Amino acid sequence: MKNTVATFRAMKEKGEKISMLTAYDYSTAKLVDQAGINSILVGDSLGNVMLGYGDTIPVTVEDMIHHGAAVVRGASNALVVVDMPFMSYQTSVYDAVVNAGRIMKGTRCAAVKLEGGVEVADRIKAITQASIPVVAHIGMTPQSINAFGGFKVQGKSMEQARKLLEDAKAVEAAGAFAVTLECVPTPLARLVSEQLSIPTIGIGAGDGCDGQVLVYADMLAMFSDFRPKFVRTFGNVGEMMTQAFKDYDAAVKDGSFPAPEEGYKMDESILEGLE
Repeated sequence: MKNTVATFRAMKEKGEKISMLTAYDYSTAKLVDQAGINSILVGDSLGNVMLGYGDTIPVTVEDMIHHGAAVVRGASNALVVVDMPFMSYQTSVYDAVVNAGRIMKGTRCAAVKLEGGVEVADRIKAITQASIPVVAHIGMTPQSINAFGGFKVQGKSMEQARKLLEDAKAVEAAGAFAVTLECVPTPLARLVSEQLSIPTIGIGAGDGCDGQVLVYADMLAMFSDFRPKFVRTFGNVGEMMTQAFKDYDAAVKDGSFPAPEEGYKMDESILEGLE
């Protein structure tokens, strides 16, 4: 069954948990979709996972469109959300709407996601008024890694907790249909989830959120550069892939691959005329 913005709203009202995973290509999107995951996030985390950057800062709108379109082609039922990368919306409301439109038109996704709270509420409002659904993202926002001084839990002090709650209410009022809470203490994330009418999607924010999202390469142990505390391994796919690559390498070098049955036959009398 096709997941939509209305699906998210209904699941929140019924107390049903929302599942979300990242994907960045057609083949992975198909597998995630077939598993019944409610939503696929084409995150700017592709900068780390797919492109090998140390953070998400270098990712461009063109990168997001390229990967986002591939994911949309592979997802029949999951609601596909595409991240707006660094500096695609911070400069002005006009730029935010234009770039959100570029991403929607170029990928045919269902929604865009952008980081920030009170500071970007005017962008969220303008984008939603352009009939583009928005997922907000507050707490530890990776595009602000330089301002934070690294990947740090947000909301542990009274000042930070109050700011996070203000941000959550601001993005809801601006028209976001869901909000991601990243690296937020569990009690605070639960309070935010209770006070909002829109779903909260947690990543490192505990079990009180209305849904959860993980980077698929993290939960499959395929990405080893950095492993956050909140990641659970649901399959050692990285280890399986490495072993498969080793087995292939060995089979090629010892001549056991390809086997006769893995080749194509022909009338060998034809070869006589070629000699």
